[in-house]
Amino acid sequence: MTIIRIGLDTAKHVFQVHGVDENEQTVVRRQLRRGEMGKFFTKLAPTRIGLEACGASHYWARLLHELGHEVVLLPPQYIKPYVKRGKNDANDAEAICEAMSRPGMRFVPIKSAECQAELMLLGVRDLLIKQRTAVINTIRGYAAEFGVIATRGPGKWPSCCNRRMRRRRACRRWRWTCSGCSPLQLDALDVKLKLIETRLMALHRENPVSQCLVSQPGIGPIGAVSFALRVTDPKSFRSGRHFAAWLGLTPKDNSSGGKRRQGRISRQGNEALRKLVVLGATAVIRFARPGRASPWLLNLLARKPKKLAAIALANKMARTLWAMMVSGELYRRPLPV
Repeated sequence: MTIIRIGLDTAKHVFQVHGVDENEQTVVRRQLRRGEMGKFFTKLAPTRIGLEACGASHYWARLLHELGHEVVLLPPQYIKPYVKRGKNDANDAEAICEAMSRPGMRFVPIKSAECQAELMLLGVRDLLIKQRTAVINTIRGYAAEFGVIATRGPGKWPSCCNRRMRRRRACRRWRWTCSGCSPLQLDALDVKLKLIETRLMALHRENPVSQCLVSQPGIGPIGAVSFALRVTDPKSFRSGRHFAAWLGLTPKDNSSGGKRRQGRISRQGNEALRKLVVLGATAVIRFARPGRASPWLLNLLARKPKKLAAIALANKMARTLWAMMVSGELYRRPLPV
């Protein structure tokens, strides 16, 4: 019995294995507990193993690779069409085994432990920003109950609230909450954010790809290092359009019978990178002036609304970023009108 391919459905404690031989006949179909994984795959002859790209999949891919196996990660949306009937662990493992055998299947690059640790900085930064925004919005809502509308901006509201509340002689409990608890909580969040951003700036200075991408207008150091860390293998995309499609910046296609119907952008793929490039495009449009902006952008703004132009510019920026990552060249600014 020779196992040529294994589909592995992972979970926290229970793992489902589905293996086939050279005749595509099922020869292994069993469940493993977490503690049995190492023993089972250590005794198994080197083979090709497919996993769904989900939580902890990169860890298991690295572990199985160290045991001598060839490991590939598959996007979940490419596995779903191969699931037969009801969804359960056995059917999921069989679907992974079937999907990884397709010649045109695309796989997710396996990230190293160092790369994942650096990506955690971006995730923690996003979490801290959400927590800071939640605290500020909560206090703003409470302040509005006393007729106090604070100045916009995360750094302006504490002193503004305290000053106005003192003038209005609000209750002592509110003044104590506003002047004591909230600023202390926000100060702690700001300290953590500054530490993380300092580390991200250090990564930006050390990463040549990030240094290259920051030359693109609309892409700052945080955006550049985000692309450099999340896109580990830009050459896996056949063209800039495929990269833009991966970010969800290309229109949905619903064509049939020779009639082409395209709708809004798909919004599929990496949401964080799509958000960064769209915000960057919006900033570029905000300062677009004759003599400073490209003729293409000025012509687009004359014909289309700003939000629609921002999406079109983000699509173009994504293709340019891909070309810069592949070639290593700096951004070449087009001649202004």
